[in-house]
Amino acid sequence: MRRLLLITSAVIFFDTLFFASLTPLLPHYAHTLGLGKTGAGVLAAAYPAGAFVGAIPSGMVAARAGVKPTVLVGLTIVAACTVLFGLAGAAWQLDVARFLQGTASAFSWTGALAWLVAGSPPGRRGALIGSAFATAVAGALFGPVLGGVAAVAGIGWTFGVVGVLSLGLVAWAALTPAERPEAPQPVATLGRAFADRRMLTGFWFVVLPALLFGTLSVLAPLRLSALGYGPVAIGAVFLCSAGFEAVNNVALGRISDRVGTIRPLLVGLAASVVVAALLPWPQHPLVLAACVVAAGLAFGSFFTPGMTLLTHVSERRGLDYGYTFAIVNLAWAPGQAIGAAGGGALAHATTDTVPYLALSGICALSLWRLRTSIGSTMPSAPESSDSSSLITGDG
Repeated sequence: MRRLLLITSAVIFFDTLFFASLTPLLPHYAHTLGLGKTGAGVLAAAYPAGAFVGAIPSGMVAARAGVKPTVLVGLTIVAACTVLFGLAGAAWQLDVARFLQGTASAFSWTGALAWLVAGSPPGRRGALIGSAFATAVAGALFGPVLGGVAAVAGIGWTFGVVGVLSLGLVAWAALTPAERPEAPQPVATLGRAFADRRMLTGFWFVVLPALLFGTLSVLAPLRLSALGYGPVAIGAVFLCSAGFEAVNNVALGRISDRVGTIRPLLVGLAASVVVAALLPWPQHPLVLAACVVAAGLAFGSFFTPGMTLLTHVSERRGLDYGYTFAIVNLAWAPGQAIGAAGGGALAHATTDTVPYLALSGICALSLWRLRTSIGSTMPSAPESSDSSSLITGDG
């Protein structure tokens, strides 16, 4: 189990490292290529858009060929696209490289997480997902550092070297044993899963944080840059944010195993309502930096309980775990893309205040809906460690 957790964590770490490395470089590309907030949002959205396109194919490959081939395909293409991104010099080249990288990452994420969950006992699933996701946050933590190094040492050299080095992870995954699926499920099984309201609840709590982080990943670096922060300082802000988020996700995984997913979701929603409403107002870079760190802590509190809920519902339905994490990509990718591109475009047309306050309102509505659902089921469904029945009233 430990070896499987290590390989899964390493795969997720490198995927997220490359994804988050754009953050401190975004103001550089916006300035040198004349992108503006809309163009910067499109560049930031290219990766999750690719992940959305790759979500269902990755689930099909994992369910039919197995988790290891899915991981190997994803890792190899991610490494190649990372090198291409470092060599790109035009906006469309950057967009294409990030799009292909995102498509490949859907395969490595789906394969790696399905590999982990299939080999884990249900009673430890939240803790293991929390630990794996903490390494994703660590990748998000060091991604801005990688971007900051690239701004100083050269983008082409930095991404070229790291992309080639990541091929060592391909060799490690190839040497790790994994079982092939005995009876591949048809893709129609994935479609039928969306008729389950519990599945839709878990789906939403992966969409929502992606929407929040997508907007933050575009507007916060540009605003910090406008207040005088360079790439290294912006990377340091997101480094601190991701550090707190990583520690929080480990704790959330254990809490979800003990008390269910509802309480972490309620606390995360309440905190996100407040933080999202505060983000557009700071005029001092240190105050804004503190708000960004708080946002990472609040917005990141949904992923672990949301994914834990999805795995429990999938297990009850007998859904292949490859399809389960294809659903995670189907949820995360449009949220991240809409948050990045839509939030950037809306801020460009109005001000940063409009998308941030809209997101605060969405969190408030989600909080109200979740609390209402809990109240409507309390007389007939006492709280248990599996909170999905509480959310929907389905036992």
